[in-house]
Amino acid sequence: MINATASVQEFILLGFPTAPPLHLVLFCLVLTNYLLTLSGNGVIIGITLSDHRLRSPMYFFLRNFSFVEIWFTSVTVPKLLASFLQGPQTISFAGCMIQCYFYFLLGAAEFLLLGVMSFDRYQAICNPLRYPALMTGRFCLQLVCGSWAAAFATILGPLILVTGLPYCGPNIINHFFCDRTPLVGLSCSGTHEVEAVNLVLAAVLILGSLVLTGISYGYIVLAVLRIPSLHGRRKAFSTCASHMVVVTIVYGSHIFMHVRTSHTYPEQVDKVVALMTSVVAPSLNPFIYTLRNEKVKAALWDVARRTRILATMGKAVEEMEERA
Repeated sequence: MINATASVQEFILLGFPTAPPLHLVLFCLVLTNYLLTLSGNGVIIGITLSDHRLRSPMYFFLRNFSFVEIWFTSVTVPKLLASFLQGPQTISFAGCMIQCYFYFLLGAAEFLLLGVMSFDRYQAICNPLRYPALMTGRFCLQLVCGSWAAAFATILGPLILVTGLPYCGPNIINHFFCDRTPLVGLSCSGTHEVEAVNLVLAAVLILGSLVLTGISYGYIVLAVLRIPSLHGRRKAFSTCASHMVVVTIVYGSHIFMHVRTSHTYPEQVDKVVALMTSVVAPSLNPFIYTLRNEKVKAALWDVARRTRILATMGKAVEEMEERA
């Protein structure tokens, strides 16, 4: 009989147990990606707030998406970096549940914002004349707030179920953060109901937002194909290509991780895919959006030019002061 009076007070995150030289290499790679995520998404937030050309709904949603990406990767990466330098990390029971909640909350908000962004592109391309009247600032704010509220409501229930499970030991999580699947696997009671709820909600959230995104882009493709000029079709596809790349990366990896039964794949595979979604993908998104967006590139060039002018003026003032 399992001693039900015993309870786990903390968990141990194994991370990636590899040879020490490889730990240093992984630390440098993950730290580089993390800094790229912070700086790249931070630049998008700053440039869309400061440049008057980037005040349309598209950039409002992109700014919110960048905000989510910064915090989504910040939930897991600090512990991962510490594990590369110090080995397996301990985390309190409450800290583990909080990390698990915010990871899935931000992930759910990411899916819903991608659906909102696809709806925005659908309105811009399929209803260009009514677009300004439809996508007002108030309506855009309601869409973003609604995405956060839906994410909060969807994730809260499953986390309450996971938190209420008894954990009698062992307390070792073969992951680099408190992922829900290995966490539920440590419970010393039956978890079939909890796993079923998690699977259903993950399928509804991920696949539901994916269907919305797919329908939006289906209408977009049909509308673009009806554009008579080749230049017009290329321009329309160009505005959506970056979003479609991000959608493919985000949905593909998360469907692999969460829309399936537990233990379908080895734990090492899950950790690698989770590393891609929480570290690599957020660092690529700023480049995907900026390299294919002429307005963002023009705004960045303007900032660089102003910075260069200010630096030149500062240097000239210093030279004048030295001569005086």
